[in-house]
Amino acid sequence: MPGIDQRTPLPALLAPRRDPDALAPGAAEPGQGLTRLAATVDRLRREVRLAHAAADGRALVELAKGILVERLHCGPADAARQLDALAGDAGMPVLELAADIVNQAAQDKMAGTARAFLARAQSAPGGQPSESVRMRTTESAVLAAGDTQTVAQSLLVHALAPLGAVAVAIWEANADSSLALAGCAGLAAEEAQRWHYVPPGVGVPARRALTERALVWLEDLAATGLPSIGGHDLPAGARAVIPAGTGGRILGVLEICWPHPRPAPPERVQRQLEALSQLCAHTLETRPSGVWDRSATAESGELAELADSLLDSALLLRPHLDAAGELVDFRIHHANRNFTDLLARKREQVSGALFLEVYPMSAGAGGLFDKIEHVHATGEPFRASHVVLPAVVDQVTLTAMAEVSISRHGEHVLLVWRIQDETARLANLLQHAQRLGRIGGFEENILTSVITWNSQLFTLHGLPETAAPIPLEQLAVHAHPDDTRAITRFLRTLLHQHRPASTAFRLRRPDGILRHVRVIAEPLLDSDGLLVAVRGAYQDISAQHWTEVALSATRDQLAHTEQQAAESNRLALQLQQAIMPPSHTPIDTPGLRIAVRYQPAETDYVVGGDWYDAITLPTGEILLSVGDITGHGIQAATGMVVLRNALRGLAATGAGPAQLLGWLNLVARHLTDRIHATALCGLYDPATRLLRWARAGHLPPVLIRDGHADTLPMITGRLLGVFADNTYDEGQVQLHAHDVLLLYTDGLIERRGHPLDDCLTHLLTQAAAHADNLEQRVDHLLAHSASDTDDDTCLIGIELT
Repeated sequence: MPGIDQRTPLPALLAPRRDPDALAPGAAEPGQGLTRLAATVDRLRREVRLAHAAADGRALVELAKGILVERLHCGPADAARQLDALAGDAGMPVLELAADIVNQAAQDKMAGTARAFLARAQSAPGGQPSESVRMRTTESAVLAAGDTQTVAQSLLVHALAPLGAVAVAIWEANADSSLALAGCAGLAAEEAQRWHYVPPGVGVPARRALTERALVWLEDLAATGLPSIGGHDLPAGARAVIPAGTGGRILGVLEICWPHPRPAPPERVQRQLEALSQLCAHTLETRPSGVWDRSATAESGELAELADSLLDSALLLRPHLDAAGELVDFRIHHANRNFTDLLARKREQVSGALFLEVYPMSAGAGGLFDKIEHVHATGEPFRASHVVLPAVVDQVTLTAMAEVSISRHGEHVLLVWRIQDETARLANLLQHAQRLGRIGGFEENILTSVITWNSQLFTLHGLPETAAPIPLEQLAVHAHPDDTRAITRFLRTLLHQHRPASTAFRLRRPDGILRHVRVIAEPLLDSDGLLVAVRGAYQDISAQHWTEVALSATRDQLAHTEQQAAESNRLALQLQQAIMPPSHTPIDTPGLRIAVRYQPAETDYVVGGDWYDAITLPTGEILLSVGDITGHGIQAATGMVVLRNALRGLAATGAGPAQLLGWLNLVARHLTDRIHATALCGLYDPATRLLRWARAGHLPPVLIRDGHADTLPMITGRLLGVFADNTYDEGQVQLHAHDVLLLYTDGLIERRGHPLDDCLTHLLTQAAAHADNLEQRVDHLLAHSASDTDDDTCLIGIELT
């Protein structure tokens, strides 16, 4: 735009144009005028809000004046003066007194809610209207509203905003269980348009209120995963959904939105929300409808004509309310021409009566009356093909199965049922049983050659129902050639020997499919013993046949696998026993006793990889070692052989225990099939009585000295075969006369579900027990081992003399 800088702010564009040089001394700056304008607009807005509130309050005051005119038989002016005088005497605002007068005159649920609030506080602090005034002000505004949209706005402004709510939606429940948005406040127009209709079956919070027929509080809408109105505009917070109904019929749902999650409110607030939903029900009840905007008489007449046109029994029900307006029963308004029930009553006997008086056995949880009440309340139709209809005759309960349909039409409920014939029901059950069992029945008249098949048998044979049934004598033509002999025996037994018979064969269908079929039949004889008919059934046993074939193959494969596993374990066990005998020949070393024990796993197929060794080296030192290969079976046994023999060969070099384990780690990682193992290696010098030792992930040795047992200080050392660059620390211990040293594998101590420290404590307790000699000590340890892992166990004991 020429002459205007595009960056000029809007206030500057709206300010009057003037010559800057003509500004009078002391005149106000342009920005000050704009500030005054904004303040004026804000003041006018406040005045408009106060005027609206005053108008709603005046409606409440005028209602109270009308009550005083009726009660005191005075004129309007005298009623106004009386109201002012009563308010002055009570020391309360006129609006508060007006709400109290209306509450006492109304005696409704709204009054009860308001009185509960009034008992807590006569007025809210800070000059704000009390909850009682808010309730009656809201009621006045709702009753004066011309449409549901205005009702929603009045609810939000007068009653819900003080509770922290930011939006409200009023849903109308339609007869097809759909929901229509009747009004909303606090939501954008685009959001309201997006949610103007919710189809039946869509899970939203409002539908939960319809289903449960009670107030539903959702602390956090996001946590429920339910979609709902306001999801695009509002933060996910708490939601309250309350059914809005009257006379036992739910007309819609009131949904209230809070901006943040919050727990369920106290009972007094919930009563207030329920009272507000009653106001919504009044609005929805008087709201024009595109379908049921007709008189009750016209509606009843049309529904009665509809019921009379039905071929099944039908009852037209109307709600029967008590003095408090609560639903207690249904009045049978009309019974159609084809009406019949379990007691064969006529339509004239039930028309005009109460439903529970005619059918008292329908009451109870889950009974027919519950379903009628649910349909009347929610408008959600009910249909079922198997409903039990009970009746009592001479203290005897009769029942019948029926197909039932229940639907709501305005204020009426249409109940339709069809009592199922017992013969037809049993025939239907038999048909389903034959279909599920793949069974088809037949009957063949020998005298007339008439053959009767049921529909399932045509399906089994792959034939259309218009095809001619296959006679028994031609059965071999449609079977596999290898089954001809079996079919011939079957026919001879059945047709000539007149005895029941059965056989299995492969049926070749016209579509080329081969089915495995079993046929069973019995002869029908006349009084002279002559065959007149054959009756029987075919059953498709293909699935059973192939299952048996698969099971047979699986059994053969399992037997072969078990045989291979047994052979493998036998070889592993022989290898293990050859290298690791249960005891070891004592080593002839002056001043030293050595006892070794090996206890294999109790289960033959769990062959482990535990190993031990105790030999005298060329240097005069004694090599003591134990180890445990991970896994079981032949692989563990061969891995044990490799590591045991490799350690023997490496020890001949004169290297120390740490170096020996370093080399053994390279053997495990590079010269085997990547086996993993724990190991403990010790070198004992008889001359100095010094023991040097190292460990690779293994449990530490136990030293018994002077009747006390303890483990040697732990040194570092990682598992063999895991890392190529493993390094191992080396420990030393100076042994004395009568010291006992124990080297062992984890099979001696481990217990399922127990910490390793507890297992070591148990070992130390047993090791410290008195023993006469070393052999007795190691036997005692094996006998009192608490291990329950069913693993191999190796134990080496050395005692200095």
